[in-house]
Amino acid sequence: MALQNRVTPFGTIEADSARGDFMGNRGILHGDTKELGRRRWAHDNWIICLTMFRGRQRNVMTPHRYTELFFLDEAVAIAAGHRPCYECRRQDYHAWCAAWQTALNLPEPPRAKTMDRTLHKDRIDRAIRGQRRWRAALDDLPDGAFVQMNGTPHLVQDQRLLPWRHAGYGAAVDRPRGIDVEVLTPKLSVATLRAGFKPRLHATATDPKI
Repeated sequence: MALQNRVTPFGTIEADSARGDFMGNRGILHGDTKELGRRRWAHDNWIICLTMFRGRQRNVMTPHRYTELFFLDEAVAIAAGHRPCYECRRQDYHAWCAAWQTALNLPEPPRAKTMDRTLHKDRIDRAIRGQRRWRAALDDLPDGAFVQMNGTPHLVQDQRLLPWRHAGYGAAVDRPRGIDVEVLTPKLSVATLRAGFKPRLHATATDPKI
């Protein structure tokens, strides 16, 4: 039986048997039975990690240890409100910081805690304790952002929209022009993508038959 540890672009956590390219962390969300409780985060340090790093082995959902979360790819993780980990993804973390600095026109690179606190306010709608969504012109969104079309998350990529599912992306459709859409990726993260950060995408983003 699949554990409830797969994260969607909506930021929700579901049970699915498909594997993801990246792992993440929001703190301890599960109990002794490996089932999630009511909360969906335990701290504001939401990170995106490699699934393999320095030969470390983890028993997924070990009691009293952080809950391992999994994403199809980095674009999904960013849409859900995460950012690259400093320890296992040092180069990507610095690339994220540089793009964040450019996006916000900061005099120096941001500190991790400052990014986490700021991003948490941007990704969470306190009224519903869930994802904060916003509207924007589809024409203005950078590659790597996620939007909702007809109830389905779609990745913006190369003038196309790719429908998401846990197992991978479906067949691409042309990006409509001149319309506003509901954006899932936080505003600050969209600005960081626009400033040059390139998320690592699942293989089906270029070949949906995989």
